[in-house]
Amino acid sequence: MNMIKEFDYKELEEATQGFSPTHLIGKGSHGLVYKGALQDGKLVAIKKPSPGLQILRDNTKIDNEISMLSSLPENPNIISLLGASHDSAMNKVLVMELMPNGSLHDLLHVSTMPPTWPQRLEMAMQIARAVQFLHEEKPLVVHRDIKSANILFDSEWNAKLADFGLAVRKNENIDHSRVDSLSQPAGTIGYLDPCYTTPCKLSTKNDVFSFGVVLLEVISTSKVIDLSRTRTHIVEWAIPLIKKDRIKEVCDSRTELPMCMEGTIRHILRVAARCVSSREDLRPSMQQIIIDIDKHRSIDRVRVPIWSSLLESVVLIRRGRRSASRFRGANSVKCATHKGEVGGEFARGKVLLRDVLAEIC
Repeated sequence: MNMIKEFDYKELEEATQGFSPTHLIGKGSHGLVYKGALQDGKLVAIKKPSPGLQILRDNTKIDNEISMLSSLPENPNIISLLGASHDSAMNKVLVMELMPNGSLHDLLHVSTMPPTWPQRLEMAMQIARAVQFLHEEKPLVVHRDIKSANILFDSEWNAKLADFGLAVRKNENIDHSRVDSLSQPAGTIGYLDPCYTTPCKLSTKNDVFSFGVVLLEVISTSKVIDLSRTRTHIVEWAIPLIKKDRIKEVCDSRTELPMCMEGTIRHILRVAARCVSSREDLRPSMQQIIIDIDKHRSIDRVRVPIWSSLLESVVLIRRGRRSASRFRGANSVKCATHKGEVGGEFARGKVLLRDVLAEIC
């Protein structure tokens, strides 16, 4: 376990103006999170127990979060613990790195600017890497509360997994007869694996299920539980559509899906369907998920640029530099939005191709 810096509680009070509601930036499974400025000017996130836990003097989850985060090596997709403190009643307080761009939940369901499709794929990869990192620890870690509200963004929009209050290390000799808050099945309704019903069912596949739900949420921006739907749970709603290849009905309608990305998004949704399978043995490992997503993401990254380079070479030879300049402008739109349709700039590139072929012939 790494050494944890002990902060002066008075400094944290001053940093948050006495934990003023105006500094409140979030609520976790076991606490409230405040934004604060330390004496050296550093901005941090400060988590303290919820009022109910303070009354009970229950530090179980915060102690667990300290234990988990302090024992993990640094990882770019896991939130960093900077230190801890406690008040006069011995209620623990955590000091974390500040994530100024909020949560994935807010980006998907509150923001008026939905992420682009490439951004969604990058988010999915970063989240997958975070979970894979936990599953490859020795002994491995099961997060147990993977959800969009626990995925936060730093100043450069890198996604980081947070809130380790429910995380557990899975030892081969674990005592399943224990009865405490950390040994019993836990998680968030909607994201919780229905197969995880008893302590002995603890598995990395529990996290894989939750990741699959998040993946469906990222692609659709649909709420995980939506009472306005006949099929209220996102899995019950999305999976039948995916099986019927009605992909666009699952995708976020606010952001047009480019034709050149349809194959990748179709594949991502099929990965999500495997993740939320009712049979744990059919769910992929996080390593398999990463390989699968990255492979199809790479295909779309290179598909258009290869043709662009080829056409540009032809243009340079057959039409001269002026035509080449026109092509570069056309190339700013990389793919059509619908079959049989092209954007204005890309259309100019298509006309140019016909001209080039005519000259060659």
